[in-house]
Amino acid sequence: MHKPYPLQFQPEFKERVWGGRALEQFGLTIPDGHIGEGWMIADHPNGTTKVLNGELAGLGLDEIRETYGRDWLGNKGVSEQGGRFPLLIKLLDCNDDLSIQVHPTDDYAGLPKGELGKTEMWYVLDAKPDAKIIYGLKENVTHDQLRDALENGTVMDTLQEVPVEAGDSFFIPAGTVHALCAGVLVAEIQQNSDTTYRIFDYNRPGLDGKPRELHIEDSLNVTVFKNTGATSMKTNQAVPGEWLTLASCPYFVVEKGMVNRSWNLSTSEDSFTILVVCEGSGQLFWNDTEVLDLKAGQCYLLPSSLGNYQLDGNTTVLRSYLP
Repeated sequence: MHKPYPLQFQPEFKERVWGGRALEQFGLTIPDGHIGEGWMIADHPNGTTKVLNGELAGLGLDEIRETYGRDWLGNKGVSEQGGRFPLLIKLLDCNDDLSIQVHPTDDYAGLPKGELGKTEMWYVLDAKPDAKIIYGLKENVTHDQLRDALENGTVMDTLQEVPVEAGDSFFIPAGTVHALCAGVLVAEIQQNSDTTYRIFDYNRPGLDGKPRELHIEDSLNVTVFKNTGATSMKTNQAVPGEWLTLASCPYFVVEKGMVNRSWNLSTSEDSFTILVVCEGSGQLFWNDTEVLDLKAGQCYLLPSSLGNYQLDGNTTVLRSYLP
């Protein structure tokens, strides 16, 4: 058995009609085209990341899961059904508006076989002046009103627009109508799912020149019209050396931490830990002598059996784990 160590993966990049080139600012080598998504830690039929560093370089996250199971992913990190890794970690470059969309819950009858629902959260890494997102329906919009608006082309009148800036955090439970808009760069922590129901796509052509498919019936079926549980917050009250909880749900806990000196931490047997480096630079120490340099845009999977580790430098990280 190899000794546990922090795993970094080669991202899987996805071209999207709304993507751009902003992921290059993290030093990532991205393919040509409109790159909207970097799947940083992924174990999904539509994208599986391979280890970049250390003795297990070249192995896919699916192979790590199959070989090391509970020892590395924790008691909660391995599904009894032999399912895939529970989370999907992405960086999103929204050079243009995303479609207005909604995600299903795990128990939605229309889900593709083997697919999970999709509850997610966003942390805004960067935002242009006047950037905004679509975040939920306006108060008291009903199922029938939404259906009528979709038929009349007035759906934008039913949606809440929210201005965003770097450091904003949004929790988006399944069933919440939402869309990222142009000019935002986002870290996304989500259930490991690639099921999105598009409600409206601004009548624009996709990458192939044809309108992208809409999923009106599925969307109306899964939309939650009252009390979605969506919460958002500014995170500038974060204090160095203390974790600020951004999202906590049955699928993940996400916390923001500011590092300005050595910070002693440890993993738990229950769950792996995922670190997303948001800004600044620093070091990750483990096993007394081992060290990795941290820089913005990097994502690391720390095995549950890693034990004690330290963060140092001047950096901001997101820490995610299973509750």
